[in-house]
Amino acid sequence: MQGDSIANKKNEEVDLQELARVLWGKRTMILILTLVSVLCAAAFAFLSKPEYEAKGYVVPPTQKDIENFNYGRARDSQLTPYTIKDVYGVFTSYFQAESLRQEFFNNIYLPSLSESERQKSPDRLYADFSKKIAVALPSKDFAGRYSITVRSDSPARSVEWIHQYIARASDLAKQELLANVMREVEVGARNVEQQIATLRNVSQKEREDSIIRLREALQVAEALGLERPLIITGNPAIEITGNMAGQLIYMRGTKALKAEIENLESRKSDDPFTDRLRELQAKYDFYKGFEIKARDVSVYRMDGSIARYDTPVKPVKSLILVLGLLFGLVVSCGAVLIGYLVTRGRSASS
Repeated sequence: MQGDSIANKKNEEVDLQELARVLWGKRTMILILTLVSVLCAAAFAFLSKPEYEAKGYVVPPTQKDIENFNYGRARDSQLTPYTIKDVYGVFTSYFQAESLRQEFFNNIYLPSLSESERQKSPDRLYADFSKKIAVALPSKDFAGRYSITVRSDSPARSVEWIHQYIARASDLAKQELLANVMREVEVGARNVEQQIATLRNVSQKEREDSIIRLREALQVAEALGLERPLIITGNPAIEITGNMAGQLIYMRGTKALKAEIENLESRKSDDPFTDRLRELQAKYDFYKGFEIKARDVSVYRMDGSIARYDTPVKPVKSLILVLGLLFGLVVSCGAVLIGYLVTRGRSASS
């Protein structure tokens, strides 16, 4: 009984040499299945739309690139000068912004797709787009340098998309910076205009006050019969002339007082007699004529040229063919062995 049991167990065990003979006997079928698998892999590799990659790098602008932002913005003025960090910070915020990615997706990426490709769900389309455009943060070795990698079905299109993406981020950053500059200029112009109006109002009030004082002095001079300025001599001699102030104004005489009153009343403008007015007017004219053009400034620099790769990064044909070969071998050998084991099990049970 024990011998029969051992014999049965040996019969049930799988002999590796026997399996090798089975596989060799079915080598034609295995070869055909493997060849079919390789052909399918080759068809996928050569018929799939290739993807080409391009990569570009951006770095902060130079001081010369941003100097027009600081036109008239001295440190002792009300307008704080912009630094390279300020300007580049605005650019990189747009460069990484999700809003720019969505705008690029809607305006550039979607129109490049065929009608059938656009039939996918919006989420799927945007997921595919996100795999094709990637913005990388700076590394420790290259602080401030950002990279952008783009994949598309054409090397030229990949490079073009990088140019378009960077240019759009630059335009948005310039628009924000220029808008901020012009708002500050407008506020500065309003402040200076208010100061000018205040000075003119004060100057007018002072002229009116002077006329009142002169009229009172004229009354005193007429009462005293002083027609000409009174000259007082002594040791030392003192001459009271037209620069008298306070209660001695009447000593100028009626003729001088009347002439001065007439002159003040007929004065058309107090501007020539207003301190700091011309300085403020020059500052106001500067603000009103202030202008910066977007082409005169730059918010980034390209670090080298855009790297264009004419060899597709996807699909990797050699890898696909190798995987097709392995898949064909595994599936065909597995099918042969499963068939052999099933047949052997039936024979043993019968």
